[in-house]
Amino acid sequence: MIVIAGGGISGLSAAWHLARHGHCCTLIESSPRLGGVIGTARWEGCILEAGPDSFLAAKPEALELVRELGLESELICSNDHLRLTSIWKDNRLTPLPDGLAMMMIPTRVAPMIATPLLGWRTKLRMGLEYFRRPSGVRPDRSAAAFLEDHYGGEAVDFLAEPLLSGVYGGDVRSLSADSVLGRLVEIERASGSLTRGLLNARNSAPPPGPLFQTLKSGLGRLVETLIDRLGDRMRVIHAPVQAIEPAPAGWRVRAGAGWMDASRLILAAPAYSAASLLRPHDAELARLLETVDYSSSITVALVYRPGRIVKELKGFGFLVPRKTRRKLLACTFVHNKFPHPAPPGFSVLRCFLGGAGSQRILEESDEDLLAAVIQELGSIAGVTQTPDHWRIHRWPRAMPQYTVGHGWRCARIKQRVAALPNLSLAGNAYYGIGIPDCIRGGRLAAGSALAASGVPLRP
Repeated sequence: MIVIAGGGISGLSAAWHLARHGHCCTLIESSPRLGGVIGTARWEGCILEAGPDSFLAAKPEALELVRELGLESELICSNDHLRLTSIWKDNRLTPLPDGLAMMMIPTRVAPMIATPLLGWRTKLRMGLEYFRRPSGVRPDRSAAAFLEDHYGGEAVDFLAEPLLSGVYGGDVRSLSADSVLGRLVEIERASGSLTRGLLNARNSAPPPGPLFQTLKSGLGRLVETLIDRLGDRMRVIHAPVQAIEPAPAGWRVRAGAGWMDASRLILAAPAYSAASLLRPHDAELARLLETVDYSSSITVALVYRPGRIVKELKGFGFLVPRKTRRKLLACTFVHNKFPHPAPPGFSVLRCFLGGAGSQRILEESDEDLLAAVIQELGSIAGVTQTPDHWRIHRWPRAMPQYTVGHGWRCARIKQRVAALPNLSLAGNAYYGIGIPDCIRGGRLAAGSALAASGVPLRP
């Protein structure tokens, strides 16, 4: 029996891959529900996501899983014709200029000249960046240092920092450029100029598709369908894994009422949880896993019935840079971002708080958090009304931080794990934080387990 520790999308994807190749598994999850940070609630026809609300369309793994589960009719794409993201600066919301590639690289001159987000010195520096030449392979740097070298500190503060903080919940002065901006690092090595390199790549690439995709009834449907389709091919134990130990035929796992035998063990848990289980067997591996830092976050979903919000909310939402931030990190106007997230006239807003260095915010009461969100929404977006419905979800230590040196760390972890027979790691702590990344990691872990058992893989 193959045992999977961790019932988030990584663990469930591993279980699904095993099932498609004729294997059953036991999945152990400490919380009372499966799906990890993915969860969907509904209120008066509105879709309210507890964690992620979509996945990147450019990464194929999530779409492949949706098709395998027969959910193609549920797929919807983001309303990219309405895509507009604003930055809170100088007490006003200013839209990001048109022509930004990969969220922050300028590829059009006129919008960059016109934007009030940046001063003339920064604009001149961004224009001259086009003429940079390759400088060879360089050591890993922080994302801030990497982008500041190309475009200056102001571009980092009011373009890169809010965008990357919104995605990774981290500090751009700690995040690894190699790990979170890998494609841009490759362009720098080949072309020198990020702007020129991206322009050349776009000229030879097919027209871009939608940026985000999701399911009409919410991403919770993905988890629900996985569980339903796995059926009796997946035995579920809701209990913490207390200990693991090597055995002649694999591993022994202690969870719930006692020990169980595992021919192969997949740890699809946070790195700090895997570290505590592996410490008796490889102290160095445990130490490496413990160096993966995590940030915490809170999502606040607000629903307004028709006519409650008088001011028009344009675009996908706004971001708040660290330099002007109080508690609110970002807000998404969900009713604009996707078709069908709410009945006509309803407004659904998702607010994000927390991130790196904001652990103590988890201690605040729901009432205080709601009051703070409404107060900030009033000053930023003109939304002062109390919502008709609201939900708060807290995610302690949920977002791994890919700090400088993360690639080296993952390579060392991979080496140490390879020395422990019949063991695999999966999850968002290693090679990507998004849903497609987690699905890919779960499949790779399951594929490793099948290869070790000599099972031929189906296409």
